Amino acid sequence: MDDALTIGAVLAAGSSQLERVSDSARLEAELLLARAIDMPRSFLFAHPEDELDAAAIERFEASLGRRLAGEPMAYICGEKEFWSMMLMVTPATLVPRPETELLVEQALMRLPRRAECRLLDLGTGSGAIALALARERPMCEVTGTDISEAAIAVAIQNARQQLLPNVHFVHGDWTGPVRGRSFDLVVSNPPYIADSDDALKALGFEPRSALAAGADGLDAMRSIVDEVPQVIRPGGSLLLEHGAEQHAAVASLLAGHGYTEIAVATDLAGLQRVTSAKWPGW
Repeated sequence: MDDALTIGAVLAAGSSQLERVSDSARLEAELLLARAIDMPRSFLFAHPEDELDAAAIERFEASLGRRLAGEPMAYICGEKEFWSMMLMVTPATLVPRPETELLVEQALMRLPRRAECRLLDLGTGSGAIALALARERPMCEVTGTDISEAAIAVAIQNARQQLLPNVHFVHGDWTGPVRGRSFDLVVSNPPYIADSDDALKALGFEPRSALAAGADGLDAMRSIVDEVPQVIRPGGSLLLEHGAEQHAAVASLLAGHGYTEIAVATDLAGLQRVTSAKWPGW
């Protein structure tokens, strides 16, 4: 790109290149350029004839190069929207997916609006699920755990930015940090991709430990299903997000460990994405 190009010209060129990697090329070009000049997107629309200086073009080209190499927009911009919250994300955390909002919805269906419950989010990552639950149920106490200290640091920062005092994050493996406590509802979006799955190639910028879970993708599920009875109250619920073809295997795991009332919820595409179960009451 030349040193003196207008906003409109730079956007057009950037959009054209991004079409190779994105279905939202124009939007991504706008977001990257707005970030490069530290202005809102609305400025781009109002000033398409403004010329950009060399430093702005260099910043834009650097970000554009990262995106063309396949890096997610969320990592380049440092944030991602989830449940109408703008959350900080880093390569230490997965990028929150829209489909995970189904897990939040299913959890909220089991929690009256004025409920005073204890909720647990296992493998919290950026804290997206825990923060959504804490915001929607302010009288509940929400705890998130993650084995990654870097991810916990991101989640804590997100809680501060969202001004949510009823959510706390602790470092450790699954239920390890909260042994001795009892929760009314446990949720998790754990790793569930098989180690040999080609889908991992397209997710190379995200932490593999948060994606892959053994030969069949169920290693994390096995750990969670086995450990949760130690921290869930009798009659409490466990909700797990999983791959679209994994419900039967997850349901079998739950049944084999004594869980009851096993059911599955489908997303807007009709895919089975969230399995729920109850731990037997007295």
